[in-house]
Amino acid sequence: MHIRTATLNGVQAIEIARPEKKNALTVEMVQAMADALNAARADKAVRAVLLTGQPGIFTSGNDIEDFMQRRPGEGGADPADAPVFRFMRALLECDKPVVAAVTGAAIGVGVTLLLHCDFVYVSDEARLAMPFVGLGLVPEFASSLLVPQLMGQRRAAEKLLLGEPFTAEQAVDCGIANAVLPAAEVVRHARRVAERFNALPPGAVCEAKRLMRAPQREQVLAAIRSEGELFSARLRSPEAIEAFTAFFQKRKPDFSRF
Repeated sequence: MHIRTATLNGVQAIEIARPEKKNALTVEMVQAMADALNAARADKAVRAVLLTGQPGIFTSGNDIEDFMQRRPGEGGADPADAPVFRFMRALLECDKPVVAAVTGAAIGVGVTLLLHCDFVYVSDEARLAMPFVGLGLVPEFASSLLVPQLMGQRRAAEKLLLGEPFTAEQAVDCGIANAVLPAAEVVRHARRVAERFNALPPGAVCEAKRLMRAPQREQVLAAIRSEGELFSARLRSPEAIEAFTAFFQKRKPDFSRF
């Protein structure tokens, strides 16, 4: 399995472990992450969750080949029941602190999931990008709502419309991450932060997190729903088909006829 989980000293670690494919996420991997988050939420021995990748790579986002073969809503199924949306719900509903250790490149959902973590520590080698529009798609996981709030409309347009990559330092500057750390230290530091919750009252922690998230909860859910509907529709659009075909053919997409 490319998702490894282990509970140690009150911390449920969820590790993305597919380095040979740049930690690209398959449907099974996304479902396994959702299951692990739900299990952590239900386990009284778990006080915090730690999300990690591999040295040099957090995740390159969805595995495009796998994703195109099993697109949300395929065969008339409800897109909301797709594993990717189950993962989104599991992360949103996790009432325990979630700490992310971004060990390298983070692309697509590898960035947008960070918007829903409580602490994010980023390797000094990390590069982040949300190239949805360039693939003929739209932003997801409430990023169309949250990224402009964090960065302002102008910088959000650079990241969401142009898909411009940004550095670990820029992620901290705009509020996506807490701190930049040397690559060799980022996971250890993130674990130390997660373990601090062993000394805090768990009920108070969960309630405080709920209060912090409550004012925007309905807006976030509404954004995820509207993005998800458009995202699923866009996957079948001629623009997306051209973008993905070009990706597999290792050429630049040609959108001049659209």
